[in-house]
Amino acid sequence: MDTHLQDIYDVVLRRNPGESEFHQAVLEVFESLAPVVRKHPEFAESKVLERLCEPERQIIFRVPWVNDAGEIEINRGFRVEFSSILGPYKGGLRFHPSVNLGIIKFLGFEQIFKNALTGMPIGGGKGGSDFDPKGRSDREIMAFCQSFMTELYRHIGEYTDVPAGDIGVGGREIGYLFGQYKRITNRYESGVLTGKGLGWGGSLVRKEATGYGTVFFADEMLRSRGDSFDGKRVVVSGSGNVAIYAVEKAQQLGARVVACSDSGGYIVDEAGIDLELLKELKEVHRERISTYVERRPSATYVADGSIWDVECDIALPCATQNELDEDAAVTLVKNGVRVVAEGANMPSTPSATRVFSDAEILFAPGKAANAGGVATSALEMQQNASRDSWTHEYTEERLAGIMRGIHERCAASADEYGAPGNYVVGANTSSFVQLAEAVLALGVI
Repeated sequence: MDTHLQDIYDVVLRRNPGESEFHQAVLEVFESLAPVVRKHPEFAESKVLERLCEPERQIIFRVPWVNDAGEIEINRGFRVEFSSILGPYKGGLRFHPSVNLGIIKFLGFEQIFKNALTGMPIGGGKGGSDFDPKGRSDREIMAFCQSFMTELYRHIGEYTDVPAGDIGVGGREIGYLFGQYKRITNRYESGVLTGKGLGWGGSLVRKEATGYGTVFFADEMLRSRGDSFDGKRVVVSGSGNVAIYAVEKAQQLGARVVACSDSGGYIVDEAGIDLELLKELKEVHRERISTYVERRPSATYVADGSIWDVECDIALPCATQNELDEDAAVTLVKNGVRVVAEGANMPSTPSATRVFSDAEILFAPGKAANAGGVATSALEMQQNASRDSWTHEYTEERLAGIMRGIHERCAASADEYGAPGNYVVGANTSSFVQLAEAVLALGVI
């Protein structure tokens, strides 16, 4: 970084102590911006970066609820409304015991740039709670969601802030949250949440969108070099919503997906992942990935190992932040990986990203590759606003077009700022310029 950017980053560190994930997300963007700041001195003069690094609003609240044993439990809720410079705050809710303010801020900061890349009129935000839905009954999850929304409702709205799902928040949780919002406000405001059920305001392809979009982006990188997914060996980390539909689209494009994982370990199935079995285990029964091998003789299970030890042509990290470190990156490169596309938010550590860059691996950062989820959320908002419902084919076509557009923007911006083929630079510079121009246009607010 040049001196000006380093000075701003030092202030971010001082004002946000202990928030390592947020620091990492800011640094990752700043490392790309020196040529932009040189070309546009007006951005520095107007303190655009300083404004973008400070959330417009940070909300922290208590979430009391009663479990099945009749005991009172207390969790902490968060909503960081980071930037509305391009539109209403838009970003998911994460329910996981690791959630804290620093993680929500890193996710919200990433969301600003990701949402800008989509070309949709949406700002960036993120929220969640340290509540752990694993092992909870439906009644307990409903009780928690209702208590959470009893505070959150006053801060959101279809023209203000539109949450969606994330880790630990799927269709069930969105349903309970939306029901409580409707009950409190006495309004059927469909556009206040996305990821809704198809029968009550949801959109086709929304469930699949993040995983599909990641594969669409990776396919565009391959196509730009005269290649494709056909016949490629693919490894996908995770086995949640993003991972399942990344597996599905990769298989549809002719790839053989041989491994996926959860927090306990990973499976390898040389015959190719049985997608219907994976969906049944994870979406219907909510079981551990280890049970896959009980029904699939061709598969093996490795407990507590690294899925990145499995040889592959294409790696799709779709689990969580910082899951792919430098050692894993070195192993992937040694084993012949050619493409890495991030389905999760910031799953590769900075040192891992450098390994991929040095080895000239095609690498797609999450803010570009996994933007399909929030893009389709914006399409859901469009359908809600017009009281319309689109077909699966039309919606998937829109998603594919958006991902092509993001790829084109990233590639063009990387070329413009002297880093051809570097999608990290392309994503950061393209989105930052759009945000910075909007900040200047709207004045000091």
